[in-house]
Amino acid sequence: MACAAIAVALGAGAAAAAMPPPGVIVTIRVGENAYGVGVDPATDTVYATNADDGTVSVINGATNTVTATIPVGAYPVGVGVDPATGTVYVTNEDDRTVSVINGASSTVISIIPVGASPAGVAVNPATDTVYVTNGDGNTVSAINGASNTVTATIPVGPSPAGVAVNPATGTIYVTNEGDHTVSLINSATNTVTAAISVGNAPNGVAVNPATSAGYVTNGGNSVSVLGATTPACGAHIPRVVQFVPVRPAMAYNRRSATGSQFPEFLVRAATAR
Repeated sequence: MACAAIAVALGAGAAAAAMPPPGVIVTIRVGENAYGVGVDPATDTVYATNADDGTVSVINGATNTVTATIPVGAYPVGVGVDPATGTVYVTNEDDRTVSVINGASSTVISIIPVGASPAGVAVNPATDTVYVTNGDGNTVSAINGASNTVTATIPVGPSPAGVAVNPATGTIYVTNEGDHTVSLINSATNTVTAAISVGNAPNGVAVNPATSAGYVTNGGNSVSVLGATTPACGAHIPRVVQFVPVRPAMAYNRRSATGSQFPEFLVRAATAR
């Protein structure tokens, strides 16, 4: 019976009671200072970087167990997955490289030199191109996924952190913590087409390709929502359309000797719809 029919038959209250809210269903022990996470939906495999160990934990999404631990570079942080090829890309912040992992064999097949302090990583499966932010280099490295070589180094704002790809438009979004902006990159030309002012110290960024809306987390406890305007020339240019306040959180300095380490991976259950 469809969810709508159940709601009609049992009442909205009974239907809501039958579907509990999302919650933690299991905690998976991984390496020290678990940092970034990526998912391959085609294989139901999860990849978690362990920054202090220099490893990546491979997790079976069906059993929620670690099936492999892969040595990578020094201080791995970001991880991106190409669902079209099953290839995994890991940024190693302390040795200025990207480790390329074959998802089928859970082995490193290539190490790519990039810029200083690589952090964020995003993949455009439509073009087999990988984008890596170099936090201390103020650049983004564009990597050809077929040859595992850097094809372009794109100047952006100071201290770039997060990166996201809109495969529908080919636009790359890069958060620049140093000047509180988001750089928009045209992936066809590898050039910055705009810099959008957002909140304080923007870091994370995600894009909904269905609506072309972008979402940016700001250090000032807010999320900037980027929408599209249509100027006279007819082009769609993203801009900030809303600031969404969120609950303040304690800042964590990953290099602090007093900071807590959390070598665990939490899996949350999704509510049925």
